[in-house]
Amino acid sequence: MKVKVKFTYKTEPKIVIPMESNWFNQEIVGKFLSDLQHTGRAHDIIIMDEMEREWNQKQFTKLQKKLDEEPTEPVVYFDGGYNRDVRKAGIGIVIYYKKGSTAYRDRMNVLLEELENNNEAEYAALYNSLLLIEEIGFKHVPVLFKGDAQGVIKQLEGEWPCYEETLNKWLDRIEKKINMLGLKSKFEIIPRKENKEADMLATQALEYKNIRSHTEINAES
Repeated sequence: MKVKVKFTYKTEPKIVIPMESNWFNQEIVGKFLSDLQHTGRAHDIIIMDEMEREWNQKQFTKLQKKLDEEPTEPVVYFDGGYNRDVRKAGIGIVIYYKKGSTAYRDRMNVLLEELENNNEAEYAALYNSLLLIEEIGFKHVPVLFKGDAQGVIKQLEGEWPCYEETLNKWLDRIEKKINMLGLKSKFEIIPRKENKEADMLATQALEYKNIRSHTEINAES
């Protein structure tokens, strides 16, 4: 979880300056506040997260213990593929996240029928990634979604219009799920080579190879 610290800096004679830090990882809040308080001039300290929730130092200390048991910092890669010959779609989803100081990767793919084209497969991949987000236990957190489907992401961000009724229904379902989970969603268009893991999962689904794995990984991975 990313946080920032807001405080008033009081100097003599009675000069009060409101100050605010940049965003940084919540794991180092304790050390930062300790150094800050050694100056003897920092007062009214408030910690704020990316959802604009605020705590005083005592409240945040209690919250940190709870955060060590909850999933945080999700990054979602999604991709969809469509085979016109068999009229089936394959979707691939990869979610990286942390729980305390431990990093995890959750991977899955699904073979879907009754879809009409590749764009719909991309929407289905994103929607199913939200179902996986919910299953892991994410609520009221920022989530970064990465995909190589420019049109889909531009439509989700409202930059491009969507005229197809079927795709608009997917848009409605996705927005409803995001709102229900209280997510602060951000979308990033990436080159296909950076989305190869989700792309491979989607291809494997079309080859009738079912993949579902949840593994602990090194934080540096």
